[in-house]
Amino acid sequence: SSGINAEYGGDWLGTFEGHKGAIWSVDISYDGSLAATGAADFTAGFWNANTGTRLASLDHQAIVKSVALSKDGHHLMTGTSKSLIRIFDTRDTTRQSEELIGHKGSVKKADFLLNNNFCVSFGEDQTVKMWDRRNKKSINSLKLAQQINGMQVNEGVLTIAYGNTVSLYDTDSFDVLRSHNLPCLVNDAALHYEKQYYVCGGEDFKVYKVAIETGQVTETYKKHFGSIHCLAYSPDGEVYASGSEDGTIRLWQDVVGHTYGLWQRPDTFPCSPSQQEMYIN
Repeated sequence: SSGINAEYGGDWLGTFEGHKGAIWSVDISYDGSLAATGAADFTAGFWNANTGTRLASLDHQAIVKSVALSKDGHHLMTGTSKSLIRIFDTRDTTRQSEELIGHKGSVKKADFLLNNNFCVSFGEDQTVKMWDRRNKKSINSLKLAQQINGMQVNEGVLTIAYGNTVSLYDTDSFDVLRSHNLPCLVNDAALHYEKQYYVCGGEDFKVYKVAIETGQVTETYKKHFGSIHCLAYSPDGEVYASGSEDGTIRLWQDVVGHTYGLWQRPDTFPCSPSQQEMYIN
């Protein structure tokens, strides 16, 4: 694999090679130096994100559907299709992993909260759980009326997509902060760090930007040709990405017209810097 990092490119740079099954989940450490992957080959991969070198392959007894790295990069959390959550020490992956058990059925996502003593997960049992790693027990639980499709963790806020609804919950109490209905089945939603709005997408191929206070859809874009399954904001909030079953990842400017990143090099890319989105096959 060639080096992975590059400043403002969007070009294919390299490949993480090693899995022997479909990859279900990917995460990058906060500083961008490490990567984690979860796959249908019953393993989680731990990688040097700069070189693409696999640092460890962590065996499981089921499909690894979720991976998450702690903010300091010292721990890797996995969630499997057989309801088990495991936490590995990335500094010594041979050490015995921690285990959290409580979901019924597949764990669809598990992630750390800002205080690494606590984490949160959701599963096909339509339940969101908060865990205390120190006693390995669930300390709070939320049961939703429909299948949960996506969940993202921001400081103090859980953004959860289920049915045609996006709801924001307080991470400490699981109290509902806001809840909005969208025109379609929503697969994922990503909250801007300023917490004034979020973007979401789903089965109608559209990306929606929604004001949190009012629930009003302020922007709508339809450039994908398939259902949207995942969205994510860059840490600085300038760009968000959408991934679709049409085989593309599209990068969108949060504020159209800003000179930023890919939009600083109009001579290199087949679009003008004023356009909002670019795509990667």
